[in-house]
Amino acid sequence: MPHIEIAAEKLISIFGFPITNTLVTSWVVVGILIVLATLISRRVAIIPGGVQNIFEFFTESFLDLMEGMFGSRENAERYFPIVATIFLFVIISNWLGILPGVGSIGFFEHTAGEHGEAGIKFVPLFRSAASDLNVTLALGIVAVLLVNIAGAQAIGIGRHLGKYFTLKNPIDTFVGLLEFISEFAKIISFSFRLFGNVFAGEVLLVIVGLLVPYGAPIPFLLLEIFVGFIQALVFAMLTMVFISIAVAHH
Repeated sequence: MPHIEIAAEKLISIFGFPITNTLVTSWVVVGILIVLATLISRRVAIIPGGVQNIFEFFTESFLDLMEGMFGSRENAERYFPIVATIFLFVIISNWLGILPGVGSIGFFEHTAGEHGEAGIKFVPLFRSAASDLNVTLALGIVAVLLVNIAGAQAIGIGRHLGKYFTLKNPIDTFVGLLEFISEFAKIISFSFRLFGNVFAGEVLLVIVGLLVPYGAPIPFLLLEIFVGFIQALVFAMLTMVFISIAVAHH
């Protein structure tokens, strides 16, 4: 039975900073996004064709969805880079985690048990980024910070902070404190939802592949493709909803 590790495995250390396999996968995802953005931006034509057609179709569809949420095309275009970047990062990292070689290519290292006995542990070079709680927690913190920054820019810093801290009356003060606590609840909700679904999917694939290695994992791989898309969409949609609430003047 393969060893299932919740924490990301450390590959090397640079100046005391641990480089884990999930961090390496995150860098790969960022590299893919940079390369795709560069290639697409260099081949933009007035009359679209091929890849540009596909890209524009999804962009327009996403903008239409955001326009319905924000109530105006201007706000949809303003916050589109935030929402779309989060969506692309999450979906690429989720789908990258089920590619052949991810989780199966690595090296063995010697370990010492609790009582000093020697052992061997397999350390994969790549692992789905969202299967590391540190990555999903960082995404949640960034998303909530961007929501509050967007709200402060839209309605003003004082008015935005007034939603959390006010002495108008005891009820508003109590509600404001609850709103402030809810910001931390959003971070927890963001991080644990994504982490739980992706990590559970990895465990499921490992167990199914171990029990019935030929044929049986295919339906579960298709399921993970769907789950990866849904989780990316949910993360982006929640960010969109929170931004639309934060920038509303009423």
